[in-house]
Amino acid sequence: MGRLQRRLGPLVVLLLIGAAACSSITGDDDEESGTQLELNETFDEVRSGVRLILSFDAQANAFIGTAENTTNSLASRVRVEVHLSNGTELGPTTPTDLAPGEVMNIHLPATTASFATWSAHPEVG
Repeated sequence: MGRLQRRLGPLVVLLLIGAAACSSITGDDDEESGTQLELNETFDEVRSGVRLILSFDAQANAFIGTAENTTNSLASRVRVEVHLSNGTELGPTTPTDLAPGEVMNIHLPATTASFATWSAHPEVG
């Protein structure tokens, strides 16, 4: 192994570890679940410290629910998106900073085009 390779090897390893750590901190690796829900199902999951509870209200033709900061620190720029099976993306909601324990209401109007399933996720940061 050449001198340059011996010197760069540890640096490359450190860069890879740093990139993986940054992805975990920002929540980039867990934003989109891909799980498709039926119209009568409720999304209820915690991602990046934010608990999103969301369901489709057929009467209002909208997705209604809450996003709650479950951590002991500020959750910055929390926003929510919904992806419909017809290819439409709803949102994101207006980015909002949530203090520990703070809850924000979610209301995302749906499209008039029909859809059979949907998925949702909060984004933080």
